[in-house]
Amino acid sequence: MINEVFNLTDPNRNIIFNMTLEKATAIVAEGDPEKIATIEGHFAIAARHGHIIRMARTLQFPLRYFIVKKVAGPALLVAERIDQIKTWLEAHNFGDQFHPSYTRMVPAHHLTEIALVGCPDPNPVCTRFFDPPRNCQVNNYAKLYIGELASSISKWLDTVPEHEPIGVLFSGGIDSGAVFLATHHVMKSRGMNLARLKAFTLSINNGGEDVKQAHDFLSQLDLELFHEVIDAPESWVNLEEAVKTIEDYKPLDIQAGAMTLALCRGIRHNYPDFTYLIDGDGGDENLKDYPIEDNPELTIKSVLSNQMLYQEGWGVDAIKHSLTFSGGLSRACTRGYAPMSHFNFRGFSPFMLTNVIAVAEGIPFVELTDWDHEKLYDLKGKVVSQGIESLTGMHMPIFEKRRFQDGAAKERAFGDSPIPYRKAFHSAFDY
Repeated sequence: MINEVFNLTDPNRNIIFNMTLEKATAIVAEGDPEKIATIEGHFAIAARHGHIIRMARTLQFPLRYFIVKKVAGPALLVAERIDQIKTWLEAHNFGDQFHPSYTRMVPAHHLTEIALVGCPDPNPVCTRFFDPPRNCQVNNYAKLYIGELASSISKWLDTVPEHEPIGVLFSGGIDSGAVFLATHHVMKSRGMNLARLKAFTLSINNGGEDVKQAHDFLSQLDLELFHEVIDAPESWVNLEEAVKTIEDYKPLDIQAGAMTLALCRGIRHNYPDFTYLIDGDGGDENLKDYPIEDNPELTIKSVLSNQMLYQEGWGVDAIKHSLTFSGGLSRACTRGYAPMSHFNFRGFSPFMLTNVIAVAEGIPFVELTDWDHEKLYDLKGKVVSQGIESLTGMHMPIFEKRRFQDGAAKERAFGDSPIPYRKAFHSAFDY
């Protein structure tokens, strides 16, 4: 058969709030970016219209594809993971066509169209469907930002069965703290059973500062009864396992992903039937809270002048954009998604939703910071704490920023040299 499409993705992973998956799939097949922008929630959808295959995704879920060269003509293989593509090709006697660099990631927030017309296949056409205006919020941006976060969490809770427990991946930092307090507030306001809620904090070999930070955060608000520490042995933090699971080789993302793997393993060990997790991933990207000095490619002008730089990287038209991995959080989403999926959790990252990002993009960063690094780094705590207080009436504790890989253990795992990570990636795919 000519123009075959093999879709290996799990449609049940989509979290769509305002329509059925069938309706959303029909919208993607139609190919109108403005209509795709109306789909609320997290989704990664592939659909076809004749010989045109259209794919679209938001930040949380990866979506990959591979052109299979068959005698009768090209076929498209769609999957969540690189190893799924490799396994399928080998099982169908196309293993000699595989190389990880031949796989492609659909960039988040873009409609990707591929025409299966034969050899040579044309490049995909990418059209943005999410294009939020920047610097447009004059007042109340803190209230709007956290209000949108809480509203999205409420919609997500509607998709969770009534008696299922809810676990927050919790370090006591700004993002996980905001997610926990917003979730607690929504559940309490809606009369839900708060005994369903837990805040899980990872500690490797009884080390790391996150445990104390998380306890201090919750105790200041008289909420420590929700806290549970997941103690994990150092043997659970393994470079090869992390790289193979996350399917990347970026040191910071692999380090963070390795910690998420350990945390998910511990939760699964303690709670075999636990399913639903929520986290604060995406909060740093939304409020541009990364140390610019650590990346020689960045300046404060590039961070504040480029739309969604941390979410999307340099953009699909930039020479630095990776066709294999995408860019920014569009690439790094696997550091959270893959570990949770590996241990059969259904994760939810509300800060990655387009409606939440849209409010963040509207914040007048230049006006508020006057191009000053320190003002930018201070801004996130101010915005989030003001928003949380407006929503809940609680005065949210703010601690100094710390990465997950630095807070869960006594020292950062694996080191920062890129060489071991690349070697582990090559080994994972036998090349």
